[in-house]
Amino acid sequence: MANRLHPSVLLVLVTVLLSIYYSEQLQHSHTKSLLRIQHLLNFPSVLSSWNINTDFCNSDSKASLTVVCYENTITQLQIVGETRAQLLPRNFSIDSFVTTLVRLPSLKVLTLVSLGIWGPLPGKIAGLSSLEIVNISSNFLYGAIPQEFALLSHLQALILDNNMFAGHLPDWLDSFPALTVLSLKNNLFNGSLPDSLSSLENMRVLSLSHNHFYGPVPDLSRLTNLQVLELDDNAFGPQFPRLGNKLVTLVLRNNKFRSNVPDEVSSYYQLEKLDISSNTFVGPLQLALLSLPSMTYLNISGNKLTGMLFENLSCSSELEGVDLSSNLLTGSLPKCLMSDSNGRTVLYDRNCLEETNQNQHEQTFCHTEAIAVGIVPERKKHKRVSKTVLSLGIVGGTFGGVALVALLFFIIRRATAKSKVKNPTTKLISENAASGYTSKLLSDASNSLTLR
Repeated sequence: MANRLHPSVLLVLVTVLLSIYYSEQLQHSHTKSLLRIQHLLNFPSVLSSWNINTDFCNSDSKASLTVVCYENTITQLQIVGETRAQLLPRNFSIDSFVTTLVRLPSLKVLTLVSLGIWGPLPGKIAGLSSLEIVNISSNFLYGAIPQEFALLSHLQALILDNNMFAGHLPDWLDSFPALTVLSLKNNLFNGSLPDSLSSLENMRVLSLSHNHFYGPVPDLSRLTNLQVLELDDNAFGPQFPRLGNKLVTLVLRNNKFRSNVPDEVSSYYQLEKLDISSNTFVGPLQLALLSLPSMTYLNISGNKLTGMLFENLSCSSELEGVDLSSNLLTGSLPKCLMSDSNGRTVLYDRNCLEETNQNQHEQTFCHTEAIAVGIVPERKKHKRVSKTVLSLGIVGGTFGGVALVALLFFIIRRATAKSKVKNPTTKLISENAASGYTSKLLSDASNSLTLR
């Protein structure tokens, strides 16, 4: 009896043995999947250390290769190939590749950068339902973002830079309430931005540079955590976007903006980089931008901004680069922007500044151009139009009144003359015709007077 095992001890022993067996089976399955991935990627040099004996969960991590496990399941897979990787062979199958990835169901972080992967991204990638970070940039992926992506409700970062994705940005982006990073730079996306962007209140980085987007930017003022907004090299416009005030980087270069720059931009005290170059922004330059405490780079070149600079204007001590060129600025270059001031790079040519070493236009050029592109506020326009209509109404009413009196005088005189001739039929016709014509004239005159 003493040699018989207690049932509880036996249960624990069986549990441990099953756990070891399950763990070994799981590790074998994951090893098989990872080696299959190595094969499908055509054995890139970054994976040269992988073989059947590799202990993936305990291998050393590198910047280009990381495998992280939790409770014997792989939760992170990060593979970064060589810069400018070549296209994988024609026999590569994106469908088989993603099918293999889905066999790692606990993945939370997936990074596959610069590996030559090509083809349309299959919707079955949504089978990795635990994904929080996806970075598949610098490959040759094309087509639209699959609809099934909306099922990845835990997604926090989506980075698809430097591919050939196309089509409109989907309107189901609000399926990602935890999304903090959305980067789609250097693709072929087009169309206008969906309003669902406005609801991503956790967004910190939104980068849509170098695509074919167009039209107005949705109201992003609710994105109070937004720190980086990069919209350069698209066709956004015409109005400056509505934004929160925690921005650190704002890049709107090379779009179709043609409004003024709102006053609140000069109160973005965390702003370090502002680039609004190569648009058609008009109105006065907000000089306070130069002295924002964190500003390191300011580029307003290639616009129609006006304003007078003064020698005693102050600049941020952090300012490293400034480009004011190709605008309509007058006055004197501030001393803090002189070329030898604190090693700053400063460009200001093709303005109308006084006494500078860089090419400038004559003062009359900036004055003429400012008038040509000047924006008259809507209320003022309305007032001017109203005054014009009023003036026309007064003139028209005056001429109408004079014409009416002259016509009445002519009719009365003619009627008096004809009363001497006894011809009642002719008199009746004449009176009817005169009264009809007079009614039309009165009507026209009334219409003219109502303009008064």
